[in-house]
Amino acid sequence: MQKQPSKTLYNYWNDLRGSRSAPDRRNIDPTKIRNALSNTFILEVNEKEDFNFRLVGSHIYSIYCKELKGRSFNNLWHKKDHDAIGTLIRAVTEDHAVAVCTFQGTTLTGAQASFEIILLPLHHNGNTNSRILGAISVVEEPFWLGTQPVMEQRITGLRLIWPDDPSMFNEDKNISTPVESDIVWNNHFSAQPEQSLKEIPIPVNVYGNNARRYSHLSVIDGGKS
Repeated sequence: MQKQPSKTLYNYWNDLRGSRSAPDRRNIDPTKIRNALSNTFILEVNEKEDFNFRLVGSHIYSIYCKELKGRSFNNLWHKKDHDAIGTLIRAVTEDHAVAVCTFQGTTLTGAQASFEIILLPLHHNGNTNSRILGAISVVEEPFWLGTQPVMEQRITGLRLIWPDDPSMFNEDKNISTPVESDIVWNNHFSAQPEQSLKEIPIPVNVYGNNARRYSHLSVIDGGKS
């Protein structure tokens, strides 16, 4: 995590959850994260099992220059990244991982900036499948922010963190890397999101580890254990 809003939100989330996999949505106190509040959002699942914005901090509006409440989070991303974002969200909601992603945003005039986003699981009505807590921060704020909306965004790097597994956290730091043409998850996936998972696994080597290639994913055995 490079940006302070991501670090602030992660530390608050981690303290609040205690020994649980995630804190409860109703226990989130905005006054405890006031320094990150303008960068913070909450997502809720919709009828298509994608996620919409439920709450959105004011700084995020300056990135997109439009009302985001009720709009699709998934549709913010370039269509080539939709499968990757879907997989990332499932890792958060089903496996209770913390996801940190960097992406490049581009305006209609071709202006570009780099951003960091963090996604954290939340319990709501007894499960973690319907709410996600997150934050978006610009890495280096450009002069045009707030006047030119980001119209296209492409993933440049991904990381999954298992807060209850320090050894995995350290391993993540070692093998996580920014990418351009490929997308990298360090729990342990390497992806080209246009292809399908429904193929025979092929043995490969990723970062010096044995892995199985399922077309666009390279899966390294081990996981949280």
